[in-house]
Amino acid sequence: MSIPQQALRALTAAVGARWIRLSDAARETYASDGLPTRKWRPAAVVIPSSREELIDVVQILAHHRVPFVPRGAGTGLSGGALARGNAVSLVLTRLNRIIEIDAENRTALVEPGVVNIKLSAAAAPYGLYYAPDPSSQTACTLGGNIAENSGGPHCFKYGVTTNHVSELEVILPSGDIVMLGSPGGDAWGPDLVGLFVGSEGMFGIASRIRLRLVPIPTAIRTLLADFSSLRDAGSAVSAIVGSGVVPAALEMMDQNTVRAVEESIYAAGYPVDAAAVLLVELDGQDQAEVEADAERVKTLVSDHGARSIRSASSSADRAQLWLGRKKAFGALGRISPDLVVQDAVVPRTTLPDLLEEIAEIGRRYDLVVSNVFHAGDGNLHPNFNFDSRDKDQAARVEQASSDIMQACLRAGGTITGEHGIGIDKLRYMDDMFDSETLGAMRAVRKVFDPRELSNPGKVYPVHSCREWTTAQR
Repeated sequence: MSIPQQALRALTAAVGARWIRLSDAARETYASDGLPTRKWRPAAVVIPSSREELIDVVQILAHHRVPFVPRGAGTGLSGGALARGNAVSLVLTRLNRIIEIDAENRTALVEPGVVNIKLSAAAAPYGLYYAPDPSSQTACTLGGNIAENSGGPHCFKYGVTTNHVSELEVILPSGDIVMLGSPGGDAWGPDLVGLFVGSEGMFGIASRIRLRLVPIPTAIRTLLADFSSLRDAGSAVSAIVGSGVVPAALEMMDQNTVRAVEESIYAAGYPVDAAAVLLVELDGQDQAEVEADAERVKTLVSDHGARSIRSASSSADRAQLWLGRKKAFGALGRISPDLVVQDAVVPRTTLPDLLEEIAEIGRRYDLVVSNVFHAGDGNLHPNFNFDSRDKDQAARVEQASSDIMQACLRAGGTITGEHGIGIDKLRYMDDMFDSETLGAMRAVRKVFDPRELSNPGKVYPVHSCREWTTAQR
């Protein structure tokens, strides 16, 4: 630990001694996030309780040039919330107030530590909800969702986090405060909100977040179709999207995932002999339109090999069908000491071939791969169950993950859809971008954070970035 004593005294005065964690055991608690293959112990942990304390903390760290890493609930899957060396882990979970629900304008003003699902619960009495719904929504925070531009099953129709953010109050790494966007969502110039969302903590901290809310649908129909092959299920996805029907959600799980779910407390009644199941949800404000779309989807999946189709219209039946999908990662997590959840995006038309290639990669490295993913977006989530204490097995997981990323790139895809680059995907950035482009990314980061104090060592490989300045132009 190499934080100046003067800085530690100032931080203690700002938040109180109880909310500064310096012991090895306390710091070890924050040494990892949802990615089990990386551990970095922070130099200290600081947990402010208010906007004012947060501003004080950032200004103290800036004054002493101490790097820091904003952290929410630690559910991230790319190592993006990890701090190392003399960096401070700046934990925002105590800033958890829903400041305002503006039902007339369909917005909410929140602090970054608000848990995702709690916003929808608070908005429900007004007939509204917050659409982006990561699988970790019962634990993940909205500030973390902003940092990663999180998605979720219902983002196929409603869009990811960036589509629901209208205004941000941002504490820059210098300690200065700026407003991005506007209450009504108009850009008023360059779209700096769009730039900030998904910046993975490198541009500063969103201390106040104004989010868009949408009306709760009055008509919902959820379908579960099962298939005897992954290829048939993948072809059905392309057929649904190509038909012009826009489901609220279009999710797929393979047999390994289905069996894990059905053997857990989250059993949802999925057929365990199916090679894949497809969960399709349709919603809207017009019952007849939703029912017509449901019948169209039934025909399409039947034409593409669905063995059976289960339909749910009551809230209880829908909740049962969704239970298995929402808790799939929890069900997989009980099988082994560690679980790696990978993340990549490919064109939907390549899904059948990619799923077969991922299965082959698993066999090549003698690993079990379970797939559960946002099929409508082509956002794949191959999962590896393993034991990180087995160094050979851990190495095979790393290599298999690399092979999957390369396969997705060859298919015209990208290396992340919603989990971010963090530290886990750094090794692939050279494969996607040339040094000039990486240098431009770093130059943009330096506009917000010239000293690179906020979340250093993440997203882009510094050694590959060409120095990019306006003088070159």
